[in-house]
Amino acid sequence: MPKTKFQEVIYGLLMTFFMVAAMELYNTGLRMRGLTNAGILYAFREMVIIYPICFVTGFFFIERIAPKIAFRLVTPGEDKPIFVTLARASVTVAFMCPIMSFWATVIFKHPGVEFIPVWLQTFVCNFPMAFFWQIFFCGPLVRFIFRMIFERKSRTEVCTAE
Repeated sequence: MPKTKFQEVIYGLLMTFFMVAAMELYNTGLRMRGLTNAGILYAFREMVIIYPICFVTGFFFIERIAPKIAFRLVTPGEDKPIFVTLARASVTVAFMCPIMSFWATVIFKHPGVEFIPVWLQTFVCNFPMAFFWQIFFCGPLVRFIFRMIFERKSRTEVCTAE
């Protein structure tokens, strides 16, 4: 969907915000055995730390790799657009989830010598949430917001040019 580097950055910032917000709320709820008002505030404080890490990881690394792998599975222009979207989203989650679970384990869980089991448990707990959140909620929401921002802007530019 993004056509320029600026649009890619905006799309990445939006996607990262909604993914990180949901995952922080989810993980805080797991840690607290239920989400509370205090937990919501705690999750948003953690977002300040994890958001830049997630954006840099996704924008500069995973978004260079994921399309190449996804486009081995589907072909844009030949396959239905929904399959292309699902393939890209699935591959992105498959890479981002273990990486961000790694960072969450290092930064928030302080596992000591139990690092590998704590990281694996974090990854396994996070993957279903990340996958379904991305496919059914976050992805469609961000694409909708993105289209609202950039289609309205392009329509306004066309109207003022006439």
